[in-house]
Amino acid sequence: MHRPAAMLRAFNFLFFALLAIFISFLPVYLDAQGISASRIGIIIGTGGFVSIFSSPFWGIVSDRAKTIRGVLLVLIACATVVGYFLYTSGSFLLLVVFTMLLFFFLLPMDPLTESLNFQSSEMMSISYGSIRTFGALGYAVMALTVGYVMLYFGKESLGLLFALFGVISFIVCLLLRDAPSTGKPVSMKSLGQFLAHRETLMFLILIFIAAIPARMNDTYLGVHLHALGGGSELVGQAWFLAAGSEILVFALSFWWMRKGREMALIALASFFYFLRFFLSAWITDPHAMTYLQLLQVVTFPVFYSAAIQYLYRIVPEEWKATGQTVLALVFFGISGIVASYAGGWLYEKVQGQHFYLILSAMSLAALLFSLVLIAVYRTGQFRGEAAQERTA
Repeated sequence: MHRPAAMLRAFNFLFFALLAIFISFLPVYLDAQGISASRIGIIIGTGGFVSIFSSPFWGIVSDRAKTIRGVLLVLIACATVVGYFLYTSGSFLLLVVFTMLLFFFLLPMDPLTESLNFQSSEMMSISYGSIRTFGALGYAVMALTVGYVMLYFGKESLGLLFALFGVISFIVCLLLRDAPSTGKPVSMKSLGQFLAHRETLMFLILIFIAAIPARMNDTYLGVHLHALGGGSELVGQAWFLAAGSEILVFALSFWWMRKGREMALIALASFFYFLRFFLSAWITDPHAMTYLQLLQVVTFPVFYSAAIQYLYRIVPEEWKATGQTVLALVFFGISGIVASYAGGWLYEKVQGQHFYLILSAMSLAALLFSLVLIAVYRTGQFRGEAAQERTA
């Protein structure tokens, strides 16, 4: 194993372990503090507003400075400090403040890391999935670990756990090889053309529609498992199964991922999102709900990998990091705000069964929209428009 690839895989493991503590267990931590579902939505949704500005900001900084590693080092250092204080705070106001700060420092690392993964895999002539697999592994291992850490050491132990992995992540990041520079000047005109093109807009709308129910489930799965009678260890097991099921998908991405087939894969993942949430509506046993998370194997990893590859086919070369940031902003940021605010209100109003029936209806809408886009793409309408723009 080449050292640069080994370091990048180790960094993916550690970074996604940090994401597991934040994304999967912040709602559980807040729920353990006695905070209601609607107020959990307010805390997470307010933090999501920050990502609207922070993700594009750090993406543009990375593109202009032509470094991903340098920006990641700054973000890891700040996120480590903030994460420690977040998980050792009890007041509502401090929880809101530290959540907003962690959204500002930690969440922008995701698109930058994915951009580093994608560009480095091309440079080293290895598959993207062989790197991203270790991110899924880190998420899975940490999700399982945190559940038992909370059970045996209490929720207050999460601060030290987050700080420990943050420090190790910083050290490993120092050893990373930076992503290659494109050598092309950054052009606001090219970015504007990318965002204004109808194909891009339709693609981002599809991502937004599909992401809302996915993010609602991510936010309230732990809360729902508690409502069904499950403990924090069961929440950890659920996320372990979900993230662990991604490992094989990413590892075999060289086999199933094909250029030009991305939209069909997005449609396939949308169908399984619909099936997953529809089945969730009828499950009342927390253990059965936990095992159902194995359907993650054909939802998020397929959907997001296909979306990344599709994006890289249409984004201008010099804006790859920023384009990746736009994708993450829509999937995790804007949709996360809607999912947090609306999801908290919705969960309190309709509870588990109707909550998941509504999520399944949203995923069905994403499936139908993706099928419409496939039909439109076959006519070559968007491609023809793109050709006219390039010759104009």
